Amino acid sequence: MNEQLLQTVIRNFINYLPYAMGAVFVIGAAFRLAIYYTVKRHDWFAREFEKRVHRYLDNEAIKIQTADPAAAKTTDGSFYVLCKKVLERTFYETFAVRDRKSREDIGHIMSMNDRFFLVKQGCAWMVRDILKQLRHLKWSKETPKLNQITRATLNNNPCFNKVFGVFPMDAINDLVSMLPGLFVVAGILGTFLGIKGGLVQLGGMNMSDIEGTKTIMDNFLHEIGFAMASSIVGIAFSLSLHIFNIWFSPDRVYAGVVDRFESSMDMLWYRSDNNVVPENDPQFNENRDPVEALAEEALNLEIVKAKKEMKSRAA
Repeated sequence: MNEQLLQTVIRNFINYLPYAMGAVFVIGAAFRLAIYYTVKRHDWFAREFEKRVHRYLDNEAIKIQTADPAAAKTTDGSFYVLCKKVLERTFYETFAVRDRKSREDIGHIMSMNDRFFLVKQGCAWMVRDILKQLRHLKWSKETPKLNQITRATLNNNPCFNKVFGVFPMDAINDLVSMLPGLFVVAGILGTFLGIKGGLVQLGGMNMSDIEGTKTIMDNFLHEIGFAMASSIVGIAFSLSLHIFNIWFSPDRVYAGVVDRFESSMDMLWYRSDNNVVPENDPQFNENRDPVEALAEEALNLEIVKAKKEMKSRAA
């Protein structure tokens, strides 16, 4: 009875093994794609930040060339103030532009995807945590370890290091990376179990019964062939997922995110004279309407320009 039960379990395992591997393949590929998309969208934010840092430095260079060099050194001598200004502007502008384009089909889809993958919340969390650490940096001629600050910020970001805000990204990513090898092992296991089941049937052959022996041999060859198919399926899934993992590698994109933030903040550090934090420094509000924030900033800039114009005319 126990032997029959074992044979039934082995046969069911071999029969459903290819379908189980197919389901695991689909789930693993879906999680890998979700992780890649999450990291890729943060890389998009890093690119936008880098773009605005270069734009800011180019504008400062133009001021130095076309006007008094002292005009370029206003209230932006603080590294913290510079980073806060560019990071907040990057956050507000990127999501404000995206929201304005949300009526278009592609913009609407990207907005829904970013909301589902917590991209906006992740970027807001990253900006806030980076600014929290930058305000405590001690000013020196040597560049601080901004690479470690960026990595620590990303690793402690609950919207970035968890898929859909629930599943731990590192554990899922490591598990998906292990799946190609597990597919091969599962396929070989199915093959050996099939061979074992076939050998058990051969033990019951009666050589005097030619017809019965032929039937047993036919069943044995059929089970061996089906068992070998599990190895073929396992190898096929392994190769496919291995190629998929290489093509959608979040590790490579993650390294690019860290490098972009580090190089951009390095350039702002070289541009700065100190790391003084203003006493009336307003807190970053990730829930603020981007259009409202940009409108207020534009208004304040115009007021500052007006005051400078009045002073120059009075002089």
